[in-house]
Amino acid sequence: MDFLDGYQGYMHVDGYKAYESTQATLVACLAHIRRKFIDVKKLQGKKKTGKVDIVLNLIGKLYGIEKRIKGKSVEEKLAIRQSQAKPIVTTLYNWLIEHKEKIPPKSKLGEAISYSLNQFEKFQRYLEDGRLSIDNNRAERAVKPFVIGRKAWLFSYTNTGANASAILYSLVETAKANNLLVHDYIATCLQQIAEKPNNIDALLPWNIKHS
Repeated sequence: MDFLDGYQGYMHVDGYKAYESTQATLVACLAHIRRKFIDVKKLQGKKKTGKVDIVLNLIGKLYGIEKRIKGKSVEEKLAIRQSQAKPIVTTLYNWLIEHKEKIPPKSKLGEAISYSLNQFEKFQRYLEDGRLSIDNNRAERAVKPFVIGRKAWLFSYTNTGANASAILYSLVETAKANNLLVHDYIATCLQQIAEKPNNIDALLPWNIKHS
């Protein structure tokens, strides 16, 4: 809450409730929604077909559109989403509403439907702005190495260690996002801090000039 205080722009998120306490406009992740239905598909079996396949097929079509518009301008993305993706999103929503009362809520499919409907208003916001993504997989991929390793990194177990780790992770991932070589970037920072400790802003990843 402190970190995001005053921020009122879009924010890609999963279903974590705490995000709803911010002033940001939340955009839900289709990958998280799809994951719920993939879990249902696993229980159903690969060679069998059922209701869950209808949902996964619609979601697949939405991802297909995103693949085709990759690299296009913000304006083009918005126009194509409105003309091609929006009708599919509407079909998906109508299917979820229709089957909400038909499927036992405590079944895996029922849980997937409930989760999807709870997230749907936030999810379909990606149709409103060509800058938005259909999911937050980019952020998920960025944090995955730390999630996998954190149990082994015992120095992160304390609040102080976790805070230090978070700072380092942020620097590393932001350096990657700005196409910097992480090792060279960190080495440059350490050298520059030793020589000019008061010139921190110049060392932010987006202010570093590529050599």
